[in-house]
Amino acid sequence: MSDITIVEKYQQGKKQKIAIRPFFDPSVSNMGLENYQMSLMEGVYHEEQLACLELNGVKRYVTGLNEFAPEVRLLDADARDAKIKEIRATVAQLERELAANVINEDDPDFWNKVKLLRPDNSIFWDKITLRCGNDPLFLDPAKDPYDLIKLNAIDAGGFSIVAKNLESAKSMAVPPKFYLDRAESSAANRTEVSKLRNRALSELQKLYDKQASKMFLVAKVLDINSTQYTKNTPNDIIYENMDNYINGFSVDRDKRRTAQKFIDAANMSMEDLKLTAIVKDATIYRMIASKSDGFIHDLTSGATLGKTPVQCVEYLKNPLNEEVMLSLMQQVEKMWNS
Repeated sequence: MSDITIVEKYQQGKKQKIAIRPFFDPSVSNMGLENYQMSLMEGVYHEEQLACLELNGVKRYVTGLNEFAPEVRLLDADARDAKIKEIRATVAQLERELAANVINEDDPDFWNKVKLLRPDNSIFWDKITLRCGNDPLFLDPAKDPYDLIKLNAIDAGGFSIVAKNLESAKSMAVPPKFYLDRAESSAANRTEVSKLRNRALSELQKLYDKQASKMFLVAKVLDINSTQYTKNTPNDIIYENMDNYINGFSVDRDKRRTAQKFIDAANMSMEDLKLTAIVKDATIYRMIASKSDGFIHDLTSGATLGKTPVQCVEYLKNPLNEEVMLSLMQQVEKMWNS
């Protein structure tokens, strides 16, 4: 369990490429802090000691610098040899810088000659801690040996409050308070989302200019409040709402997901798009509904359409079910034209 302490801000103005930053989900309420890109109250810091696992009285610190750790032993031969070489090179560098101890990384007695960074040196590892707050905590492993130690430990999972990158933070069942931001990978992530959003906005502009009827159906499919759109709704209103949807200003705040969903919808055939919109609105208008058998039924004809909206669309596309499809379409389009 991490302790919470109040301390002064520090490291202002540093421009290193590696930093620990607060992680927050703008779509999840956190006392309003998410609106200010904060994960903690102002002036509050979380401090955590390096993780230590103990089994049968034997301590193992999660440092990322232990070639005897299970995660290293489980690698295949080539990957394990490469990892051991990388660990020894780092440990040898740290021994020189912190203990003036020069060791050849190829020495058969390498670990017997290590003084400070031995895996069982609890006096040293117990002092490795990490303190993070809303301000970026910059790491400069090229200049600060302790930053190099912390960087390896974060990559190995040695601090529970910090994810090793932004993608890991997003995928964790219990979101961490912080994530490790390497400028290159984070920039690539941001650029990817920006490119995706720009593609979606480009598709929206094309629909507005040349396929207004398709833009109407896309809005029907994507907007949770689909019944607000009728054939009398101005195209500018639909455009504005879809622009907000793509930019994550609607119910769904995930810009990557909203942009991709818009692109996918815009690329659907008119037939699939219209039938998907019909099934969605027919459900809202109670023209079709799920019954106790688990299937969705047309309440006018009694026809069984399927268990999911996708199955309903496939049912309506079948020429054998044209009568049901035309009847449902007429009912829904009557609402659209009102």
